[in-house]
Amino acid sequence: MLPREEYVEQAFFFRRLGEQMASNIPAQEIMGLVREEILATTKLPLAIDFMLAELIHSGGFAPAIAKLGHYFTAFQSYTIAEAEREQGRFDLRVALEVLRREAEYRATDPSPQGVFLYQFESLCRNRLGYDRGLAAIAQDPCFDDRWRRWILGIRHQVGVIDIADLIYVASQHYRNVQSRRRQAAGEPASGEADRHESAEPEPLFGEREGRIALANRRKDPLVLFASLHRQLSYPEVPRPVPVDDTAELLPMLARRLERLETRLKLFEEEQRSGIDLTRFYQRPDNT
Repeated sequence: MLPREEYVEQAFFFRRLGEQMASNIPAQEIMGLVREEILATTKLPLAIDFMLAELIHSGGFAPAIAKLGHYFTAFQSYTIAEAEREQGRFDLRVALEVLRREAEYRATDPSPQGVFLYQFESLCRNRLGYDRGLAAIAQDPCFDDRWRRWILGIRHQVGVIDIADLIYVASQHYRNVQSRRRQAAGEPASGEADRHESAEPEPLFGEREGRIALANRRKDPLVLFASLHRQLSYPEVPRPVPVDDTAELLPMLARRLERLETRLKLFEEEQRSGIDLTRFYQRPDNT
């Protein structure tokens, strides 16, 4: 994990980059201007210099971010790579907004549950692919070995098993329910049950997350994400903004009115005395 000031400057960098790209300014000029605004005591200016050199040579950010694995996370590299993929439909400005909100969340006091849910919801909403996306999430430095094993284990289960069930089984609420069922059945004894529970690793999700997941089983996953977002207070995943065509609507209407006016004049001229085709003739050259 990086110091807090690095994530603050990353969030500022992604925000400024997204704002300037909306103005159709070349990316090389944007990065040169934003670099002067970044705090010089951080390592981000050095990363921007490397990204700018890679952008000039290859025309993209993703190769540079992938090579800076000690500074940027694998999820950041995967998000930018998917946005720059020619066959994809993931907008680069949406990708920068996703990374900006994640960096702002890391600058506070992030929890592993909040980081995973935010990144996983970003994959779902933007259809970025579960296999490679979860492999990138598992490499995040905020996850320990238990988290990495669980994330890599659900790579081939997502889509077959509901995500609410996966979260519920890995929660403290599921363990409490199973403990009460064993006590009600009378097997095993309480001492053996305590030793069995103490031998098991700590659950990845708490009591609250397990209750929410259980309440949203067999529902739209977006409802589950909305409930978890309200309770855990992790950032809201940005959604693609539809293109506003109102600015081009008036010029299009003006061109259509000009065509209709020309056709109407030709029709009126034909009704009166016929169309004079001589005005469309080309005057021959004197040579």
